[in-house]
Amino acid sequence: MTEKISIKKVNPDDEKVLAITEELSENLYLRFGSDGKNSFQDWQNNNSKFIFVVAEINDEIVGCGAIRPIDENTGEVKRMYSKFPGKKIGKTILLFLEEKAVTLGYTDLVLETRLKNESAIQFYQKQGYKVIPNYGKYVDRPDAICLEKSLNQNV
Repeated sequence: MTEKISIKKVNPDDEKVLAITEELSENLYLRFGSDGKNSFQDWQNNNSKFIFVVAEINDEIVGCGAIRPIDENTGEVKRMYSKFPGKKIGKTILLFLEEKAVTLGYTDLVLETRLKNESAIQFYQKQGYKVIPNYGKYVDRPDAICLEKSLNQNV
């Protein structure tokens, strides 16, 4: 029997949600020496082009992900996390975010991860993301890798 993953749009400041984002931060810190929190401070929860979601299995939050606007047509994927590898939680979250991004008017999604995070790079490339020159605050960061996906191919 396969477990059903449900995706819900939530406020990232909600107390129930904070546990999964803290777990993500701890996981990143243990693996890469940085918790990624400095990239998660400038949210605009009232911005209609911003979305934060959690994945649940049997009412347990098992993953999260977000999109925030870079510009009118480009969204940035942030805080992607799956508590249990191999259950397609990350893929389910990302597909939901991509579909939502189209309805929000985005034509492209970009993201950044660490070069050391080979599993994330492979995951995003399998989902159709291509390596691009580093953007924004990642331009002079040799430890960062940026990827992009055009959403027009999903239409």
